[in-house]
Amino acid sequence: MKTPSAEYIQQFHQEYCFQCHRLFGAHILQKNGLEGVVFTVWAPHAKEVSVIGDFNEWQGCCHPMEPIGDTGIWSIFVPGVKKGSLYKYEIHTWHGQVLHKADPYGFYSEYRPGTASRVFPLEGYSWQDEKWQKEKTTLFNQPLNIYEVHLGSWKRKENGDFYSYRELAEELVEYAVEMGYTHIELLPLSEHPYDGSWGYQTTGYYAVTSRYGNPHDFMYFVDRCHQKGIGVILDWVPAHFCSDAHGLANFDGTPLYEYADPRRGRNDQWGTLNFDFSKPQVWSFLISNALFWMDIYHIDGLRVDAVAFMLYLDYGKKPGQWIPNVFGGRENLEAIGFMKKLNEAVFEKFPHALMIAEESTAWPLVTKPAYLGGLGYNYKWNMGWMNDMLRYMEMDSIHRQWHHDLVTFSFMYTFSENFILPLSHDEVVHGKKSLLNKMFGDYWQKFAALRAFYGYMMAHPGKKLLFMGGELGQFAEWNEHRGLDWLLLDYDMHRKLHQYVRHLNHFYKREKVLWEIDHDWQGFQWIDPHDCHQSIITFMRRSKDPEDFLVILCNFTPVVYEGYRIGVPFPGAYIEVFNSDAEIYGGSGQLNKNLLEAEAVPWHNQSYSLVIKVPPLATLYLKLDSSQQKSRDARQNL
Repeated sequence: MKTPSAEYIQQFHQEYCFQCHRLFGAHILQKNGLEGVVFTVWAPHAKEVSVIGDFNEWQGCCHPMEPIGDTGIWSIFVPGVKKGSLYKYEIHTWHGQVLHKADPYGFYSEYRPGTASRVFPLEGYSWQDEKWQKEKTTLFNQPLNIYEVHLGSWKRKENGDFYSYRELAEELVEYAVEMGYTHIELLPLSEHPYDGSWGYQTTGYYAVTSRYGNPHDFMYFVDRCHQKGIGVILDWVPAHFCSDAHGLANFDGTPLYEYADPRRGRNDQWGTLNFDFSKPQVWSFLISNALFWMDIYHIDGLRVDAVAFMLYLDYGKKPGQWIPNVFGGRENLEAIGFMKKLNEAVFEKFPHALMIAEESTAWPLVTKPAYLGGLGYNYKWNMGWMNDMLRYMEMDSIHRQWHHDLVTFSFMYTFSENFILPLSHDEVVHGKKSLLNKMFGDYWQKFAALRAFYGYMMAHPGKKLLFMGGELGQFAEWNEHRGLDWLLLDYDMHRKLHQYVRHLNHFYKREKVLWEIDHDWQGFQWIDPHDCHQSIITFMRRSKDPEDFLVILCNFTPVVYEGYRIGVPFPGAYIEVFNSDAEIYGGSGQLNKNLLEAEAVPWHNQSYSLVIKVPPLATLYLKLDSSQQKSRDARQNL
């Protein structure tokens, strides 16, 4: 790191400096034979700026920073400052204020409740994930099954302490492999002052939180994931930031990172401040940050939080609380331009990255490239499917026949975007109840319904995401202040549900019909979407091989149906390869144990049909027996 170059500075002010972490922050180097740290910060409206820290008794008079021309950038080299030193910027405003600010580009922070930045060189970690990086590819026609995790509450030690990044690199990663997940998605790890924000109210965008260790410890976690074949997705929050005094808010005595007009700058719903997307320096800050996580920490993708809040100026606001754009509309034109540029920059450098939009509206072309008029993401959460299905599963099964469209409506739009089906942290907090507790019915029916729901989710087109604890069948809502209820695995039904999720995940990874054509009608075909009176749907999932398919049946009532006929496309023997009602999963054991011979009876617009037993509150998968073996005991084990 040298004195900030004119080229970097020019780029920073023109929207396309995408390596700002090399320009700003605290960097250890040698200058004139002395080792020390060069500090650089953007504070264009400050009267004076000094660096203060434990190396100068926090005295602003000791190390005043020098402005670099009229760029608004201040810099200083301080000899003798070491790795681990604490520091802040002391900013004197033209209005007589003295502000003490953490470094917006700091790589590491003091452990909460401390708020200082900490000098930490990112160099020096020896990565061992060459195989992962070499084999990385796009995932449109590959399995993508995400385990969403809040690191601070996946597990807690007996004394209540957090597990460290390095401890989680062993326990959590091994668990994800055992359970059959392909990726771990981490709730935000950028530094944040308040545990209860779950990381969504950030102060240090470039600082991985010190709650669980230092930057090299987190590199070890990601490295370990990759060595074990697990991808890592980071939840990322570019819409808004924490309003705490030591953070970005009013950084140099003026609204520097946020909009000046509170109708745009304030996010009253969360008590945060919205980024000012009209400023090229904000674009540089955020796009550099996205690339920083992928470059420095080898993160495989970002789940971009609150996209709808960026798209719409009036989102979550009442009349009079927002102002329209220059054309009188409600769209945030600057934020739309930012997102397009963000995704272009990411895919230019990391073509196999995952850029996932948490977007809950009907905004078109979210997952289409910017050059085609899209926002440029390659995946979007399917919030409509999630909301419809949870509403459906919460109602008495007697009434479901009149709400059958909640199950089938998603197929009207499921191929309009590249979707991920999310059962996320947001659905198991704030009085919404846990997933298991949402299911209608008695104790047994709740477990059966959740198994059926998971089976349907796995068969529905789109990639998958499940928040931690959903595999345990927690009755309690998620609580960020304690670990998951692992003791539930001592109880029979919870243990069997856990086994079911594991088997289902591994089945998903093995069966390419469930993921090879996820975003096109060629991978899906209805058999019967109309059996609302019995709350049953049947459909097929297909791979690129026309003879490779699964027949899926979902029964959303607690009724067993004998002699139920369904159409199938080919003659021959069919075999039940998965059934959520199996006794090993806590079900009633209503299985189709024998080979099922297709009859030349046209049904459901198919040339052949099967007569099967339909288990209660269950999802089952049938497959054409490729061997055509007639032996009655040739059924694949569950």
